[in-house]
Amino acid sequence: MVLPEVLDAKEGLSITNKQASWFGSMAFLCQPLGSIFSGPLLDYFGRKKALFLVNIPHVVAWLLMYYAYDVPSLFIGNALLGIGTGIMEAPSVTYVGEISDPSIRGILTTLTNGFTATGIFVAYLLGTVLPWRQAALVALTVPLATMVLVLFVPETPIWLLSKGRQKEALDSLCRLRGWAKPEDVQEEFDELTEYYEKLQACMLCTKEGKIVEPCEHFNVTSIKKIILKIKHVFFVKETMKPFLLVLVYFFFYTVSGALPVRPTMVNVCSAFGMKYDPKTIVVVVGALSIVTSLLSAVIVKTIGKRKLVVGSMLGTACCSIALSIYARTYLPSTVFSYDKETFPEPKDVLPVVLFLALTCFNALGIPWVLLSEVFPFKSRGIATALAAAASYIFFFFASKTNYNIEYAFHLSGTFGLYGIFGFIGTVYLYLFLPETEQKTLAEIEAYYKSDRKIFADDFVINAFRKKKVMSGEAEKPMLVKSIN
Repeated sequence: MVLPEVLDAKEGLSITNKQASWFGSMAFLCQPLGSIFSGPLLDYFGRKKALFLVNIPHVVAWLLMYYAYDVPSLFIGNALLGIGTGIMEAPSVTYVGEISDPSIRGILTTLTNGFTATGIFVAYLLGTVLPWRQAALVALTVPLATMVLVLFVPETPIWLLSKGRQKEALDSLCRLRGWAKPEDVQEEFDELTEYYEKLQACMLCTKEGKIVEPCEHFNVTSIKKIILKIKHVFFVKETMKPFLLVLVYFFFYTVSGALPVRPTMVNVCSAFGMKYDPKTIVVVVGALSIVTSLLSAVIVKTIGKRKLVVGSMLGTACCSIALSIYARTYLPSTVFSYDKETFPEPKDVLPVVLFLALTCFNALGIPWVLLSEVFPFKSRGIATALAAAASYIFFFFASKTNYNIEYAFHLSGTFGLYGIFGFIGTVYLYLFLPETEQKTLAEIEAYYKSDRKIFADDFVINAFRKKKVMSGEAEKPMLVKSIN
C-alpha cells in the first residue's frame, strides 16, 4: 500500500525504481533474522507467551511507518515489519499444530492461510481508501488487539508437559477440547504423556540400546549439550527428511509466479494493460485469496494435503505460462512494470482473468501447514524457525531479482521462467510429498524416522515400482541359465 504512492512521487517522500525494488523486498530480507530468534523464544517462553511477544516489533514498525520523514526511516519501518513477520511464523504454526486434534488439524492449519490472505486483502483495501500513513495507523490496531486476545488462549499441553506441569497440561487439554471433563480426555492425555516420555529418553543411549537415568550425557557442559542437540536432534533423518522437503516446496512455491510480483502488483497489472483500475484488481486479488484459502480448508479433509499441494502447483505453473504467452503476443517489448511511461492503454480482460487464476491457484498452496506438523517435538522449534528463515530468503531472492529478470527478459520471459519452475516443482512434489492428512504428530514422526523409500505412496509410482520389481524377477532365471 506504500509503494504505489511513493514511487517517483512529485511531492513528499519519493523513491526511485531501484530503491523500489529494494523496498519491496526489504521485509523478505529481514524476515529470516526474526525467524532465527523465534526458535529459542518458542522453546524458552512457551507457545502462548511467544505469541504475545512477537507482536511488539509490529507495533514499533507501524508507528515508525506512520511517522516516517525520509527514505531511511521508511526502510527501517519496513525492515521491522519483516522481522516481526519472521519471528511470529514459528509460534503461530507450532501452536495450531500442537493443540489440534488430528481429525481437524488439516482444516485449522489451512485456515491460517485464510487469515494471512485476509491481512493482505485489508492492506490492499486500506491502500485504496486511505493515504498510506493513515493506513499504517489503522494497521497498528491489529498487533495491539492480538496481544490482548492471546491472553485468553491456553498454553499447549505438550509444552507444559515438557516443563513438568502435568496438571496444567491436563487442564489445557480440557479447555482445548471444549471445556471437557478430565475423564473425557484422559485417553488422549495418556497418549500425549507416553509420547512425551519417549521424547525424554536420551537419543544417544537409545541408539546404543540402553536407557540409564541420569545417563552419562546428562552432566555435560552447556556448549557440549548444544553440539549434541544439533547433531543428534536436528541432523537426524526424522528432522532432515521433512526439512529438505519443506525447503524445496517453499522454493518452488515462491518462484512459481505470484509471490515475486506481490510488492509491485499494482504496476504489473498496469503493465499488462488490464482493463480495470489496477488498485481495484489488487483488492479483488486479496478477496479471492481469502475465498481460495477458505476453500482449501474445506476441501483438504476430503482430498488430502498431497493432492491439494500438487494441484495448486500445477495450476500456478499453467497460469504463469499463459501470462507469458499473452505478454509475448500482445505487449510491446518496451513495456517495463517499473517504468510508468511504458504502460500500454488499459483495455484487455484476458490478462485480468489469467492473473486472478494465478492468484487463486497460488493461494491453494499450503507450505506453512506442512511446517506445523512434519517436524518432531524435540527439533520443532529450531527446524520450524530455520525453515521459515529459508522461506523468507527465497521470498527476498524472488522479489529482488524480479526487477533484473524483467529488465533482461521482458514480462513474457519473466513469467515463462516462473512457469518452468512451477512445472519442476509439480514433478518433485508428486514424487516425494507423502500424505499427512488425518495422521497424528507421532505417526508423521514415525514415518520419517523409518527406513522407507523416499518416494510418495501414489498408485502411479507404486505401479511403476511394482512393474520394475516384476521385471527384475523375470530376468533373474534367464541370468542363472546364461551363467550355467
